[in-house]
Order: sequence, then structure tokens, then C-alpha cells
Amino acid sequence: MPGMDGFEVMEGLKTIETGDYLPVLVITAQPDHKLHALKAGAKDFISKPFELPEVLARVHNMLEVRLLHKELHSQNGILEQRVRERTADLQENYLETIFTMTRAAEHKDEDTGAHVKRISYYSRELARMLGMDEIFIEQIFFASPMHDVGKIGIPDHVLLKPGGFVPDEWEVMKGHAAMGAKILGNSKSPYLKMGAEIALNHHERWDGGGYPSGKRGEEIPLAARIMNICDIYDALRSKRPYKPAFDHEKTMDIISNGDGRTQPEHFDPKIFLVFKQNHTVFNDIFEAYVA
Repeated sequence: MPGMDGFEVMEGLKTIETGDYLPVLVITAQPDHKLHALKAGAKDFISKPFELPEVLARVHNMLEVRLLHKELHSQNGILEQRVRERTADLQENYLETIFTMTRAAEHKDEDTGAHVKRISYYSRELARMLGMDEIFIEQIFFASPMHDVGKIGIPDHVLLKPGGFVPDEWEVMKGHAAMGAKILGNSKSPYLKMGAEIALNHHERWDGGGYPSGKRGEEIPLAARIMNICDIYDALRSKRPYKPAFDHEKTMDIISNGDGRTQPEHFDPKIFLVFKQNHTVFNDIFEAYVA
């Protein structure tokens, strides 16, 4: 062939037909060209001299294979689209479950609605500041509002009691962590799995002084460690039956220096540092979603 040999033609065809079945039939009188042709991408070959009926039969077979290949490719595309649609449906169902449970928690306490919304944004921003991947960031955004879902099972005379708890009441109140994990547990949803993890562990402390299990350090799941400092910040900023609302400056002073109830050693040091370095972001979120 003048200017371009058959092997160069095959290379050129591969730049035009990428990622699909390329039906190339090589006709050659050179025995050593057969292996070279197959390695270059030929699907079949015929030795010279050849008979036209054989060539036509080989061409017919190759085109039939190409059509089947294209049909399979089309079916794979349809299947992938169905998988995407099913995944979207599952995610929508997961989120609807989350919203239903958080609405149930809000019904118990009128202050909870704005609180859980702020917790979502705090947790998402802090996770992003810590360099977490987008999957983790999305999951913690939707999972963190479920941290107190176990309070659904706490009697109102305890949950809404003004002032401090007596020891028996405090034990009842602490039960909301395990109760929340039980409500959310055994789910296939990644959001509910993280929600259960956060619900169970968000009152654990880095120094081991938290509840319900007294976990310390990295025994506490990362999502719960992130959510913990966000929850403390919002609780200090918010009015509760047992305390008034504090402004941002006083809240940061308590978190940074401690007040007996809240101490710096309660927090993961890395998360604590990133939180303090970006504390104004949390004030902005609070101001944007005041009840």
C-alpha cells in the first residue's frame, strides 16, 4: 500500500473507534504478518490466495459480532442508568427517613428544630476543614441531626426539667445515647449507620470521661468527635431549661478554657485546633439559623 501500510491503517482506525469492537479483517500472503496483525487489533485474517465466498462469510460473521457487541454496550448503558435511578431512589428514601425521625425529635422539644439544622452545617463545615472526602462530608451533614433522636424515649418531666437533674434523672437522661443508636441501628443506609454511630458516641470525651461507655481518644468514631464539639458549641449558644443562652465570645472562652462542666481536654486536639482557628464560621452559621 503506497504511503501507509495496513498496520498503520489499523492504528488510525483505533483513534476513530475507541472503546468499541473494531472489525478488521486482514488479507495477507506473509505468514509472519498474521501474528503482527492480531497483536495490532485485527479480529481475523485470510491467507492469499483467497476465495471470495470465504471473504464474504468472514465479513458477515465479523459484522454480526460487531452488532451484538453494540447491542450489549447499549444494554449496559440502560442497566447503568437504571442503577443510577435506583440509587437515587434509595438515597431519597434514606433522607425521608432521616427527616421523619428528626421531625419526631422536634415534636418533643420546640428548640430542637433550629438546633439540628445548625448541627448539620457545623458538622459539614468542620469535616471539610479537616480535609475529609466528599462522601464523608455529605454523610455527616445528613447523619448529625439524628444525634439526639433517642430523646424521643425520654419522659418529658426529665427532658424538659428546668435546673439540674438528681442522680436517677441523670441516668435516665444519659440513656438517650444508647436508645438513639438502637433506633437507628441495623440499617443498610450509610446515613443511618453514621447516625447510629454519632448517636451512641457523641457524649464520649477524648479524655475518657464521657458516656455511655467511657471511650477515649480514637476509640471514639471520628464523626462523633466532630459532632461533639459542634453540639457543645450550639448548646452553649442556646437557651436551655437549665441555662441561659451565651454569646459567641463567652462560648469560645468556655470551650477554650473550661468552666468545670466543659473542658478543653474533652475534645480531640486536632479537631479542637481546627475549630478554634475557624470559630467565626460557627458564629456565622448560628446567626444564619437562629430559631
